[in-house]
Amino acid sequence: MQTLTFDSDDIERTEEFLSHAYAKMNIGNGTPESSRARISRSAIESLSIDELDLDFDMSYAVTPLGRICLCLVHEGTIQQHTFQGVEDAFGPGDVVSFAPPELPYAGRICSARYNITMLDSALLTQVAANADTAGSDPVRLTGHRPHSPAAALRLRETIVYVRDHVLADPAVAEQPLVASTAAQHLAASVLATFPHSATERTTSDSRDAHPAMLRRALAYIDDHADGPLTVADIASAARVTVRALQYAFRRHLGTTPLAHLRQVRLSRAHHDLLNAEPEGDATVTEIAARWGFWHPGRFAALYRQTYGRSPRQTLRDPS
Repeated sequence: MQTLTFDSDDIERTEEFLSHAYAKMNIGNGTPESSRARISRSAIESLSIDELDLDFDMSYAVTPLGRICLCLVHEGTIQQHTFQGVEDAFGPGDVVSFAPPELPYAGRICSARYNITMLDSALLTQVAANADTAGSDPVRLTGHRPHSPAAALRLRETIVYVRDHVLADPAVAEQPLVASTAAQHLAASVLATFPHSATERTTSDSRDAHPAMLRRALAYIDDHADGPLTVADIASAARVTVRALQYAFRRHLGTTPLAHLRQVRLSRAHHDLLNAEPEGDATVTEIAARWGFWHPGRFAALYRQTYGRSPRQTLRDPS
């Protein structure tokens, strides 16, 4: 996990920092009487979340970032934001995709406090991919505004959740399963929020959802539950489309592939709690994070619902 902070009222230093942290850019100050910029970043391998607070009006012109870049405005406004035929303005509560990863953009930030979340474009393809679309074009966003206020709200909540419950605790964020699960969760939320290019073939989904395929999927989950997994990984191992995989899990098990994966990981966490030394150094939080559960409260609730007691009780009294 990486963290960095920046606090300066020197516009040239701010430009240098922003160019290093994002992409080469030119900035200008529209209110010379003030120029304070405060920036903090928390990042794991495939995503970063920044909080920025500017007390001046800053123009910007940015070269392509090469990543998905989301902006969530807390206070102030962003005006005259432009990229390839688009011009828009954003205010408090808005969450948008700044520009496609391959395009430059420009605009003006007006005394704003805002959040920048960046993630690897490949995550969208990994989350949305089909087993039968290997080699096709990567998934890309086709609009910069959410398709509904409800979707925008869910994405804002996801960004805040990842920021406050994953990246805020280095011990949690550095757990491989936590990092991969958080990145996939955020990518899935982005796909649920913005229009995008992903499509799925549906003609053979029902025919492919047979028990032998399901057994392949279940075996793959059991064998790989301790590593980063996407629905696309499971579908590929089962040699079917994502939709066929999801159909089979609903039809034969009444659940989804990721919900089943979560139950398998919960079972592994239960095993580790049972076998930990009661007076040893192991903690519930550590064991939960090892299996991809980064929110202790939610882990405890799911554990109690499944096993009828708290994980702490199991750790201290496994009998």
